[in-house]
Amino acid sequence: MAAATSAALSPERVKVVIVGSGFAGLCMAIKLRDAGIDDFVILERADAIGGTGRDNHYPGCACDVPAHLYSFSFFPNPDWSETYAPQAEIRAYTERCAAHWQLHRQVRFNAEVTSAELDESRATWTVRTRDGRSFEGDVLVAALGGLSRPLVPKLPGLERFGGRTWHSASWDHSYPLEGERVAVIGTRASANQFVPRIAPRVGQLHLFQRTPPWILPRQEQVFSEREKRRFRTVPGLRQLHRARLYLGHEARALPFTIKPRLLELLQPLVLRHLRHQVKDPVLRQKLTPDYVMGCKRILISNDYYPALTRANVELVTDGIREITPDSVVTTDGRERPVDAILFGTGFDIHDYLGGLRVLGRGGVDLGSTWRDDPQAYLGTMAAGFPNLFTLIGPNTGLGHNSIIFMIECQVRLVMSCLREMRTRDAATIEPRPEVVRAYNDELQRRLTDTVWMSGCKSWYQNAAGKNTTLWPGFTIEFAARTRRMRPADYVMKRRDQLPAARTATGAATATRTVMRGSAA
Repeated sequence: MAAATSAALSPERVKVVIVGSGFAGLCMAIKLRDAGIDDFVILERADAIGGTGRDNHYPGCACDVPAHLYSFSFFPNPDWSETYAPQAEIRAYTERCAAHWQLHRQVRFNAEVTSAELDESRATWTVRTRDGRSFEGDVLVAALGGLSRPLVPKLPGLERFGGRTWHSASWDHSYPLEGERVAVIGTRASANQFVPRIAPRVGQLHLFQRTPPWILPRQEQVFSEREKRRFRTVPGLRQLHRARLYLGHEARALPFTIKPRLLELLQPLVLRHLRHQVKDPVLRQKLTPDYVMGCKRILISNDYYPALTRANVELVTDGIREITPDSVVTTDGRERPVDAILFGTGFDIHDYLGGLRVLGRGGVDLGSTWRDDPQAYLGTMAAGFPNLFTLIGPNTGLGHNSIIFMIECQVRLVMSCLREMRTRDAATIEPRPEVVRAYNDELQRRLTDTVWMSGCKSWYQNAAGKNTTLWPGFTIEFAARTRRMRPADYVMKRRDQLPAARTATGAATATRTVMRGSAA
């Protein structure tokens, strides 16, 4: 019995540990497999693969980037039903990716990672899960995603509310909304999508808005069977369509990052959309933003404004004072009885580790290091944390194009690093501290003149008002920077340059090379 227990507790040893099975984790696994590296695991906290596209299944959930662009360039899908594909199609797409590359056998489900610790002497990361499992890998890839940690405001009295509450990222489809009195707190992108779907169903909907978003008309297209067939059969048509979408979105970087004045000039045209859909001047005034378009995330919708004009919908702009057992009380003292409270308040995108405790060289905690000023080189590696790669890390988010493009760029960089390690017989790789500092100083200088720093307070900024979220330029520049690693920017060490092994077992293990497998 003792032997069995010991075996059960022994760590599973692989070359690469990937945390997360969303787009980023899948892309990393696919490129490892394409390179002939099969010795990896994917640790997924849920019981199915997929990140944002799995967890977010609220009514009306869909991507707000064209689906032909919100997908891997190397695995196109000709059968998207419409321009902005619904959640079910996105989830099915990620499942097809996993099946095509036969990744399920390397996924460890219900494996919520709690910590990762570097053993310097062995150049090994030990990763532990909440249920007691542990995994050891030469390389650790954190593919946690930016939209995986729901943000619920700390409202006075919320804990004593007697009705039902949930965040859009964990929608309760079992709750009968028909005829109910519902409070929706927050007007982030999810609320923009689910409010029009639930408004006709509920008895009364109170939408609590702190700041109105800028909303553009949604240019939708439903693809006919003939169009799908052409995407499947006409050589180059899919690639041409994707290229057109990419270049169209890429052009938007100009007003966002270089000429914000252009966005101010466009504002009257966008407000025409609001005037067309909302005739009531009082309601229209509440929905008119008082900040430069683009400073906060721009939303797209054709049915959000009409939903707010319904007789059973009230837009509330007063702040919330407290939650009672059966109502929401605003700062003006008015009490609104409700049966359920739904949160459309977005995610904590500044917690790049999702509560995961990551200890690098000398036991330094990456979470503490990044708490006030997260810095990584190309959003992918941090000094003092060898062989750790973060996908969708600091300053890799976008306001104008597809995050899938950025993921592919980062994974290409990771694979370039692994190839260079193999060529040099290196056990570890990390960016030089001075390179990380210079790179992030450059980013912050460039961000100063962007629309995102034009005066409003947005979720792009951390508590100190610093934009540690977005890439301040064209994605084609990021692609060029990540196409191939520059050895001069990194410190690489061979096994014989590592600290002396602490134990005989560690010394024996230290004879392994990091990546014996072939690399593409």
